[in-house]
Parts: sequence; structure tokens; C-alpha cells
Amino acid sequence: MKMQTKIVLTLLLITGVLSTMQAQNVSSRSSEFEVDFSDPSNLVTTTVPVINWAIPIPETSYVQDAKFKIKFQVESSSPLKNVTISIKQTLETASRGSLAVQPKEGETLHTEIEKNLTLMDGDNVVEIIAENKEGVKTSSWRKIVVGATSLADASKLERTDYGLVFATDDYDNWSDLVNPVFDSRTIAEELQKVYKFKVEIVENATQAEILKKLREYGEKQYKPLDQLFIFFAGHGTYDQTFGEGFVVTKESMLNDEGKTTYLSHNRLRSIINNVPCEHIFLAMDVCFGGTFDAALASARGQDDEVYREQSQAEFLTRKLTYKTRKYLTSGGKTYVSDGIKGQHSPFAKSFLAALDSQGGKDGILTIQEIFSYVEKLKNPPRLGEFGDNAPGSDFLFLVK
Repeated sequence: MKMQTKIVLTLLLITGVLSTMQAQNVSSRSSEFEVDFSDPSNLVTTTVPVINWAIPIPETSYVQDAKFKIKFQVESSSPLKNVTISIKQTLETASRGSLAVQPKEGETLHTEIEKNLTLMDGDNVVEIIAENKEGVKTSSWRKIVVGATSLADASKLERTDYGLVFATDDYDNWSDLVNPVFDSRTIAEELQKVYKFKVEIVENATQAEILKKLREYGEKQYKPLDQLFIFFAGHGTYDQTFGEGFVVTKESMLNDEGKTTYLSHNRLRSIINNVPCEHIFLAMDVCFGGTFDAALASARGQDDEVYREQSQAEFLTRKLTYKTRKYLTSGGKTYVSDGIKGQHSPFAKSFLAALDSQGGKDGILTIQEIFSYVEKLKNPPRLGEFGDNAPGSDFLFLVK
């Protein structure tokens, strides 16, 4: 009789320090896969399927509604046999129910699955198991806590809001401006005092200094519900031949036909998208800032009214379930005003008015609410998304 041998391997990639692991919001990533060693040929050709979550992103989510949507992708270099969705109370307990999904024809190497689940009050672990035709299995899970009592846990989540502000008004070759540093310091102060952001201001920086600072933030460790707000104020320009917009840095040359002394929007977009923070909002108060997105994506309304009667904790965990890559610029493909010295630029003045509103009675200021303050400016601002933004995402300024 032929003996069949299987070994289960568990990989655990720690992305945070020990204290982070002990917090309510787990920042580790774990996967388990099973390999059948009875057929030696499989050991040469088999690779492990990969599961990528789109909804939810955090390993632990807190909600009141038992109806919950999940969405994920499975990729495999070997054809997939089946994908199973299982719901448990914990990873160790028996399944409460499961659903087998057969990949459609033509989607056996890459399949995207979206399902609406009905969960029970309390803890729910949704486990995905993907198996390829060689018998190699991989699994990944998300924990969803349902019910009003979950809000008490949600409010204890360890999370941080970061602010990174770049402001330039003193140029080596371009004309100096009067308000970028003044605007940025005022915005930073409001973020720190009212919304408790950890803010860093970088003033009159060269391109190398800007990129060094962005690299620093790209190498930070972030928890799933952390947010990063990035603000640029200063000169911007657009090159018709290249069909691209640029941030003018302190040392940018006027006659630089290759634009090597400028920071291109394409490069900036790629760098920011790759920062490992799940929720990023970029605001740019620069000329031609709207060309940050070549498509000049139009603003989309957010379904905020659905959540108006919910607490900050509930609203936060539901909105930040989706990966955020949003931008807001002070204008489109045009010049914008720097304003009168000491009175803020028109864009910064409206942006500050939005921050001063503190989000109304609920103390939650959304991107759409900020846009409502700036959209009536003479040069219409642009609101859109970039990179890996997920539908339904938002960036929240919470009064604390």
C-alpha cells in the first residue's frame, strides 16, 4: 500500500513590534499551505496559490450590521481546482458553514471572488482556502466582530494619523512665493491640535530632500487603520511636450528642457502609491496640480449619510475597510493664485475652513466634506483617486 505524506507549513511574517501584536488591531500577516509529497514530480512544478484581500483589508474589522461583503483575488501559476469560503468562531473551532466556489473557465490562474455574507453576533473568522490541481492548498483569514458590543473594542484600537507637509516659498531660480510656508504651518497646527495628527513639515526642500523624506515614510511600519495625509504647497508647472505636470522644487532650473531638476507627477504618484500605509490622502496647492492624474478624475459622492447615526469608532472601521489613494488639487491644468501675503492662498483658506468646521456634530470630516468647501473657488479644484484605491474608500479627519 502506498503511503501518502503531507506536511502543513505555516508562514508568519511579522510587520510590527511585539506591542503591536498584542493590540486589538493585529498587524501580522499569516498564511498556511499544504503540500502533498507523495508525488515527487509535483515538488518540481508546483507553486503555492496566493490570496490577496480587497475587502476587508485589516485582519480585524468591527461592524454592527451582520451583512458583510468580502472580496478577494486568488492567483496561481498552476490551474486552481477550487476555492472554499468558511466561517468559524475562531480559527481552531469547527466551521459554521462553508461555500465552495469553482473558478470559471478561463479564470483558473487568476480569479476574483466577491460574496455577501451573513455573520453572527460576536467573533466571526472568514477563512479562504484555495487549492490547485496538484493538491497544494493555501489559506488566509479575516476576523469580523459583529454587534454593538464590538464598538467598545473598536474604540481601543491602536492607530495613528500622520501628516507630511512640504512647503516651498524660497526658490533658487523661480520667483519666490509669499504663502506656502505660512499656509502649511497653519494647516499643520490645526491637524495637531484638533485632530491629533503627528505632523512633520519640510520647508524649502530640494528634490533630493523630498525624495529622501518620502523614502523615510515608505519604510515606516503602519497598522491597518493608520492614515497618512501628504500636502504640497508651492510652484507647479506643466510641460506640453512631455504631457506631464511637475512639482517645482527649490533648485529647479528655468531652462531645464529635460525636467531633471523637477519632481514629476508620474514619479510622485508611483512613490506615494507604494508607501505601505493603507489610507493615504494627497492634497496639492500648486499650479497645474490637477495634472497629477492624467484622467482628471471627477469627484464622486460618498454615501456618508448611511453612517451618520453611528459612532466614530463604527464609522472609522467601516470606512477604512477599503484601501485609500485619494488626491485633491487646487486646480486643474492651469495656474492658481498664491494669494495675499499673510492671508493664505484661496485653496489653503478654504481647506482651513473645512478643518475648522471639525466635521459638524459627529466630529468626522470626510474628503467629500472638504471638497464642498473648496469646489466653489474660481479655479475649480480636482478630486480623484490614483494607484490602488478601492471603491468606497475614504480618508477621515476625526476630532479627538
